[in-house]
Amino acid sequence: MRKAALGILVSGTGTNMASIAEKCLNGTLPASVSVVISSREKAPAIEKARAYGIPTYIVRRKDYGNQIEYEEKMIEILKAHGVDLVVLAGFLNILSPHFVSVFRWRIINVHPSLIPSFCGPGYYGMKVHESVLRYGVKVTGATVHFVDESVDGGPIILQKAIEVRDDDTPETLAERVRTIEHELLAEAIRLIIEDRLQIVGRRVIVRREDHA
Repeated sequence: MRKAALGILVSGTGTNMASIAEKCLNGTLPASVSVVISSREKAPAIEKARAYGIPTYIVRRKDYGNQIEYEEKMIEILKAHGVDLVVLAGFLNILSPHFVSVFRWRIINVHPSLIPSFCGPGYYGMKVHESVLRYGVKVTGATVHFVDESVDGGPIILQKAIEVRDDDTPETLAERVRTIEHELLAEAIRLIIEDRLQIVGRRVIVRREDHA
């Protein structure tokens, strides 16, 4: 069976991207990372991807006249590499309805909180964990969801919670949440590859493996 081709969009360190690449290489995921696109030329994720021998591209919004031209370049690259599933792994740019329509229900994102808390415009990276601690919630976690036209508002595939400790800092919290992100992202990709997800309204139903 042909392995699913993943296209990963990044903006930062690339820890989620590297975790996916490792799982593809060791056979945990029946997939391969076909291409990595970064929105930033100095993102550490680029070097990580190159170390795995993954084709990489830098596509910056400021190099294009408008959002559609920018997204069309990414769409062109993703299609050229035969991508089946687009994974946003620390990708900070907001995608327009145009991009979403091209890959409808074939784009997923991982977010470092329990959506709908601490998500939406302005909530990314350490800002999420700082907000979690500032608000004083007792649990946080990670969410993997389908991407639609809203910001962090697509149907939720998987979530997992962890306790917020009294002595947590944004950095310690981020590290524990990152472990969950790696776990959930890989599981969501596997479920999609196995065609075990059904979207019913806002709910994502996971079919049992023995019924797949």
